[in-house]
Amino acid sequence: MSTHDTLTQAIVAAHPGLAITADATRPAVFSSDAPVYRAAKQACLALGFVEADAECVANAWQSMSQRTGRFNAQAWPDQPEDFGLRPWPRTDAFAACPRKLGLYAVLPDAAWVARMARAGVPTVQLRFKSDDRAAIEREVHAAVDAVESTGALLFINDHWQAAIAAGAYGVHLGQEDLDTADLEKIRAAGLRLGLSSHGYAEMLRADRFSPSYLAMGAVFPTTLKRMVTAPQGTGRLGAYARLMRDYPLVAIGGIDSSRLPEVLASGVGSVAVVRALVAAEHPEQMAASLQARISAEA
Repeated sequence: MSTHDTLTQAIVAAHPGLAITADATRPAVFSSDAPVYRAAKQACLALGFVEADAECVANAWQSMSQRTGRFNAQAWPDQPEDFGLRPWPRTDAFAACPRKLGLYAVLPDAAWVARMARAGVPTVQLRFKSDDRAAIEREVHAAVDAVESTGALLFINDHWQAAIAAGAYGVHLGQEDLDTADLEKIRAAGLRLGLSSHGYAEMLRADRFSPSYLAMGAVFPTTLKRMVTAPQGTGRLGAYARLMRDYPLVAIGGIDSSRLPEVLASGVGSVAVVRALVAAEHPEQMAASLQARISAEA
């Protein structure tokens, strides 16, 4: 067995908790001849990481080995400098939000926002799907009004122009929105910015904008939207949380009451839920129960 294969197998054997189903037919594409990089890239692909994420981790592993002067199969890279992340504090960062956002309810309309804010949910997001600009503006304004006397922090999904106009607390954007949204306008308006991520490459891209928080998922399978990436699991969530520890972190995707303890054990400070609330028989009681469990784990 070659040295390359020995290193690869050692990495795979040391990190079974990061494995998901891999595409065994996918050939490795290498951008360097460095032995540690190549072994780590092969190992990441064997563990089921997508190409872009495998490349990120392989480069970080090479950097970690050079920085420490040794190869250690047990030590999964989690130091920001090995991934090329800038140190904090940063002068270009978006306005800060609490390190622990608690229960984070993602809701379909302003009526649900009002209901959950009144129920004591500390962080709410309006995810209103419409192409009608007037309807969007009405819904966003109604959501802002709904949380005004509750203390809940309101993020608006996607509709950043309406969020600025209505004076929302913050905006949540997906990776696809980074190409079109005017981030400088959002920053200048003083709104907080949350960004979605689905693995290493997207986390590193999001970090370039120094957002207020990072959302990580999908942790578990979800039927709410078609996901390009497979569910990541709590093993990977923990690895992501260690790397991005300078941010408030939100776990999202298929999380319900039974899965809260293992999600919170990963180190995230907030858990986003959708169906766990809107599909509950008694949403207010469920919100209270989830928030109590989150607070108890804090």
